[in-house]
Order: sequence, then structure tokens, then C-alpha cells
Amino acid sequence: MASPEGLAERAAPLLPPGSEVRHAFVCQTAPHFGFFIVNWATGLAMPWIKYRCIAVTDDAVYVLDSPRLSRGARPVSVITVLPRRTRLGPVSGRWGEITILGERHWVKKRFQGEVTAADAEVGLAH
Repeated sequence: MASPEGLAERAAPLLPPGSEVRHAFVCQTAPHFGFFIVNWATGLAMPWIKYRCIAVTDDAVYVLDSPRLSRGARPVSVITVLPRRTRLGPVSGRWGEITILGERHWVKKRFQGEVTAADAEVGLAH
């Protein structure tokens, strides 16, 4: 299982030199939470689920693509860079829902503290 520290370490080579990752978390895309249930039971929804690693620095929010087999833990490329003041949360529940680039992303409970802390740092408390 990936930790925020491990994610930050793996994301660092994809970011501009000197960037310090302050928060990192994994999320998954799916149009509806039911895709995860179908995928868990059958594996048939896997083609529609994408894994992302989000790395937050002092200057920006980096959305990184990760291979499915890594479940988001091994980012390989930058999809986009968002302004640092981008609101990521609020998140709650076992799987918190956030919207990035117009897509639903789901964040497991264990990473939700990273989302909340990233928002709080720039005055976007919930």
C-alpha cells in the first residue's frame, strides 16, 4: 500500500526541479461508485477506471497518470497542472468524491486527510 510519503517520493521526478511535494494521494476515476462494486465482483469495469496520483506543492496541484496495475502508486506522467488554489475537497465517507477536470474521482478514507490538509493550507477550509 502506498503512503503519502512514498507517493511524494515517486512523484518528485515528474515535477519541476526544486518542487517539494507537501501532500500526495491516490484517487480513481469512475462515472459512478457502482463501477467499483462491479469491478470488485467481476473485474469487468477495469477499462473504465483510471488511477491518478495527485501531488500538491506550494505552487501547483499536479494530476499524474498511473498504470492500473500500480493502483495509482507509481505515477508515470503529468496529465495537467492546476493552480494551487484549486479546491480539492471536501471529502468524507469511506470513498470521498472529488471533481478534477470535470471527472468524478474517488478518494479512499485513508487519503482524505491529505485532501483536507491541502485545502486548509491555502485557506479553503471546509
